[in-house]
Amino acid sequence: MYNYPKDEILIKSVRDGLVDEAHSGFIVFANQAEYKNLKGEAGDYPFYMRSCAKPLQAALLIDYGMDEFYQMTVEEIALCCASHAGEKVHTDILQCLLDKIGLDESCLKCSIHEPLSKTRQKELDYIGFNQLHNNCSGKHTMMLGLCKMNGWDIKNYDEPKHPLQIVIREKIYELCEVKTEYPMTTDGCGVPIVSMPLHNMLKGYLSMFCSKKYKKIRDAFLNHPYLIGGEDRTDTKIISQCGLIAKVGAGGLCIVINPEKSQGFIVKVTDCDMKARELVVIDLINKLGWADIEADTSIKTLSGKIVGHYEF
Repeated sequence: MYNYPKDEILIKSVRDGLVDEAHSGFIVFANQAEYKNLKGEAGDYPFYMRSCAKPLQAALLIDYGMDEFYQMTVEEIALCCASHAGEKVHTDILQCLLDKIGLDESCLKCSIHEPLSKTRQKELDYIGFNQLHNNCSGKHTMMLGLCKMNGWDIKNYDEPKHPLQIVIREKIYELCEVKTEYPMTTDGCGVPIVSMPLHNMLKGYLSMFCSKKYKKIRDAFLNHPYLIGGEDRTDTKIISQCGLIAKVGAGGLCIVINPEKSQGFIVKVTDCDMKARELVVIDLINKLGWADIEADTSIKTLSGKIVGHYEF
């Protein structure tokens, strides 16, 4: 149905003069209403938004007044947008929000996985994980809150035809100016996720993060970067060091917005290598003059010996 677009090498790992790995993908840059392919020709090929959809989904908590209905803190709003590392600071805040909603973690349909944080895994000794440790539990908590206040069934909120999922899709399409019905799938956490061209994803982020209406969400990102990700998470590193909006998503995605300039870019690494994605994103931030972030481009053995480097 769709012809896969032409990607381009974004970064290479080099060991002793030989290219060991080459990571391809796409970069699209947005300057207000103008969109430009910096790497690869992404065109109108639709990619799934994955966790990059979370801030756009969270726009509904403002639209429906969920923030005021539950007297949500800025920290709670941040967790609703997050792909968090499952650390105590994350789960404690989400437990407070669940208490306000009047539900418990057993109602979350995101399933259970170990925390992304290696430190937290060791603290819990690899046992005792629950749904709150899932990196998508903030989004699911928000979904339960919207269902509860609107009188929607909480038992099947993950189904595509549920009223919640319908309004989420409509909101994302509105923000991203999507006029075509692109394919949908089920994300890893069990709820529907839409697809669209990369430039539409950027439109959505610019529409929301440069809007006064969603200032609470923008402030949640800028003031609580550790809650958006956590230990060793790319978006947390970027937000905390330079005050830009950043959000990663599975499938090799990362979106960065400079709200002061109304500019942004999106990176899609086709082999989904997380180290390659982080280095590409930081390199572009520095080249755009938005910040000067240090990044370790060396390749090391497990003992710490440098045996190569990444190059662009």
